[in-house]
Amino acid sequence: MPIYISRGRYTSDAVQGMLANPENREDAIAKLFQSVGGKLISWYLTFGEHDWLVIGEFPDEKAAASAILAAAAGGSLAHIETTVAMTAKDAVATFGSAGKLAKQFRSAGRS
Repeated sequence: MPIYISRGRYTSDAVQGMLANPENREDAIAKLFQSVGGKLISWYLTFGEHDWLVIGEFPDEKAAASAILAAAAGGSLAHIETTVAMTAKDAVATFGSAGKLAKQFRSAGRS
């Protein structure tokens, strides 16, 4: 199953709410991912540009987008970015295929 990494920020209202009533969001995220056929791999609170990072497996991009959009619809999340991730095995296969294509492809401005 494809792996997706999402990261983003909490709104100031969400931070205020969680300071007043701390809660473990991992269970809620796991249930959300399961509801679309996905699986939560891990969830992290992070520091810096992003407040949180979540890694999940989904059957396809529609399932991943549905879960992320559903989470965003609650209004507590902002600046969400989602990236598809590859395993090392998939990366090796991809570089192998790309190497063959690169030999056949003519770059712009090159003869």
